[in-house]
Amino acid sequence: MSILVDNDTRLCVSGITGREGTFHAMNNKRYGTNVVAGVTPGKEGQDVEGVPVFNTFAHAVAERGANTAMIFVPPRFAADSILEAADAGIKLVIAITEGIPAHDELRVYTHLKRAGDVRLVGPNCPGILSPGKANVGIIPAAFFKEGNVGVVSRSGTLTYQIGNELAQRGFGNSSIVGIGGDPVPGSSFIDIIELFEQDPQTELIVMSGEIGGSAEEEAAEYIAASVSKPVVGYIAGFTAPPGKTMGHAGAIVSGTQGTAAAKAEALESRGVRVGRTPTQVADIAVEILGG
Repeated sequence: MSILVDNDTRLCVSGITGREGTFHAMNNKRYGTNVVAGVTPGKEGQDVEGVPVFNTFAHAVAERGANTAMIFVPPRFAADSILEAADAGIKLVIAITEGIPAHDELRVYTHLKRAGDVRLVGPNCPGILSPGKANVGIIPAAFFKEGNVGVVSRSGTLTYQIGNELAQRGFGNSSIVGIGGDPVPGSSFIDIIELFEQDPQTELIVMSGEIGGSAEEEAAEYIAASVSKPVVGYIAGFTAPPGKTMGHAGAIVSGTQGTAAAKAEALESRGVRVGRTPTQVADIAVEILGG
């Protein structure tokens, strides 16, 4: 199996007629993802390499049965696009867009929490890859194969790096999920780890975190209480100076809170082994699963 995206995914891409939207939607399609529609207001009736374009998500759902949305529109339009997809009945929304204003993210988060039946992954994330089944987003899928390791990460680049280290050791992946590095993520480590815990294909979970916030500490408590599968951690930013923003909007350390050392300690005190480099993560995976 896999989580979130698979052979049943019917993808609709918001912003498909833009340069980045077209490029990545077609990459996803070539991988084998069922890209059934695109949405760009005012361009209904056009198509992008055979994918029909609609004015609204509601029309895309009615005409093409879309069940998953990928958001590639500019930041100022992204929140409304996410909410439009949800209102149209789409249950999984993957927001790739970077730079969405924090108050817009909070508005979306609050609305979707009240609705209760729509899952948002992102924003500012690389998307989701279930090797051999579907790729929704910008993850370079070529060196990943199907297997038993689930990966969840705040950083897109580290997702690829750790995935590549695991691939070089012969491991494949059930699914790879980038949750993004913004202050108000739609899905947390806990949300995704819970799905991996329930997934029979996933035998090992790799969690790649970074400095800032408390998501990793919260995940450590959840893992100790509710996860039976082995979890390997990685925290980026051991050398980051306090108070400095490091790449992501959510990667800000305040005093001793949110440091890599504090996060690693929280995880290790609850039985999660933490690699100090992506290579060490792969070493630990080999030790746990063999290979």
